[in-house]
Amino acid sequence: MSRDQILADAEERMVKAIDVLKNSLSGIRTGRANPGLVDSLRVDVYGSPTPIKQIATVGAPEPTQIMIRPYDASIIKEIEKAIVASDLGYNPQSDGRVVRINIPALSTDVRKKMVTRIKDLSEDGRISLRNIRRDAIKAADTAEKDKTISEDERDDIKDEAQKLIKKYEDDINGLAKAKETEVMDD
Repeated sequence: MSRDQILADAEERMVKAIDVLKNSLSGIRTGRANPGLVDSLRVDVYGSPTPIKQIATVGAPEPTQIMIRPYDASIIKEIEKAIVASDLGYNPQSDGRVVRINIPALSTDVRKKMVTRIKDLSEDGRISLRNIRRDAIKAADTAEKDKTISEDERDDIKDEAQKLIKKYEDDINGLAKAKETEVMDD
């Protein structure tokens, strides 16, 4: 692999790690109902666990309520079971056509637990970035041993990988700080 290929691969993987973190953070609730709160939910229908978005429309008609309208009304019971079985802590109510989830107000203890969860997720993101940097450095070392790049290019890759990780760690810190503020202020 050339210098540019190694760095492009590392940056692409770091961007994906940031996207995973953004997706995970969107599932953490604030004081308002948000359809993203149930995005991670999988429902056992038609013989396999299916993402909720593929079998229903999810909306938030009110600030304290999420409404799930399945495309097939016969799977409402499965959706309710999946919500109850999840670790989301919601109590679904159904009228036969839609499932409603009322989002209770957040207590201070719950907010603190969410901040802890945000910190855990952001640390997972940082670990991913460090692993990607390690892989880039290993690829550079291998390429240098194989004589496809010079020693200077290898050192340059290590420096560039360090710059990339700093850039994306700053992104992670910004995302985490914004979400913590959102959770604590609502």
